[in-house]
Amino acid sequence: MIQEIAMIGSIALPLWNIPLIINMVKRKSSRDVSLMWAVGVWTCLLLMVPSGLSSSDIVWKVFCIFNFSMFSLVVITVFYFRKERK
Repeated sequence: MIQEIAMIGSIALPLWNIPLIINMVKRKSSRDVSLMWAVGVWTCLLLMVPSGLSSSDIVWKVFCIFNFSMFSLVVITVFYFRKERK
């Protein structure tokens, strides 16, 4: 039971990136999101991915892969809306 609850959390937590992405798309701006923060978090997640991929713990594996994927979308969105629009 504990494993199933943890699996739900490992999938649900990265989904909180979706409202952040939606807000940037609606405003067509990512000025309120720090580039240093976004790149820093993404780099830390990237460094954690090998541990997740090699782990036998399915919750950690799913969390690492899903969190890295979802936050990569955040970083892409931040950079997309940060570039100068002409």
